[in-house]
Amino acid sequence: MNQDKNIGGYLAGILAAVAYGTNPLGALFLYNEGFNPPSVIFYRFLFAVIILGLILFTQRLSLKVSKFEAQVLFSLGLLFAVSALTLYTSFKHLDSGVASTILFAYPVMVAVIMALFFKEKTTPTIVISIIMSILGIFLLYQGDGNAKLSLWGVFLVLISSLTYAIYIVIVNQTKLTIPPFKMTFYIMLFAAIAIFFLSFILPESRIIMIPNFTSLGWIFVVAIVPTIIAMTLLNIGVAKAGSTPTAIMGALEPVTAVCISVAVFDGLLTKRIILGIVMILAAVILIILNKK
Repeated sequence: MNQDKNIGGYLAGILAAVAYGTNPLGALFLYNEGFNPPSVIFYRFLFAVIILGLILFTQRLSLKVSKFEAQVLFSLGLLFAVSALTLYTSFKHLDSGVASTILFAYPVMVAVIMALFFKEKTTPTIVISIIMSILGIFLLYQGDGNAKLSLWGVFLVLISSLTYAIYIVIVNQTKLTIPPFKMTFYIMLFAAIAIFFLSFILPESRIIMIPNFTSLGWIFVVAIVPTIIAMTLLNIGVAKAGSTPTAIMGALEPVTAVCISVAVFDGLLTKRIILGIVMILAAVILIILNKK
């Protein structure tokens, strides 16, 4: 029974990474339509809340949560809002591939936090998997020499990585028994509220109106795929498979981004990129076989 739980957790973690890897696709299109990062994120979270609310209504699930659950969900919402805002803002200063490479510091951060504060044993397999996945990601995005780079952009991605790592650890350690859609609903609700109030504080963070139906369609895409689907599956994966293995499986996010680049934007599929993908897949398989 426990083995089935682990396999379900691994599958959820893999699918979450693939769904989350579609993030840059919608974000970059909306930027071309004149959206700023807070606007993209606010509408992403707001539409996710509306869709999830309708799902919960049709399932007749109660929205009631305990005080402790509300505090945890508020913290998760705030962390995810900060992680999303800093990552989306970094796309303005960094090539999305470079940003995705730096973002993948979070599995290392998760492993370190779990080892230092929760005495989780860091096995050789975990270390090897992290090294293989990081090397694989560098193979995906390094070598052309034309990617833009800024210290501010790097700092933003590192903040995004750290807050995402803390988010994963909290989900793992609090072990909330809330239904997945209900949990994601509250996290997105608190995240949307945080971004809304932030838009009044920072002059360049004003939320703009949706200009056309094409933009509206892309907002629905980012609300459903890298938000509702990705976050719900991530929470399931962390609960069932653990925080560090799920974080390592997140290496499939940039693999997804590369596949989208090749399929949609006529990107090149070089031997270096293929080797990077193979290394990442090997790291994920190694984690699963180690647990088995």
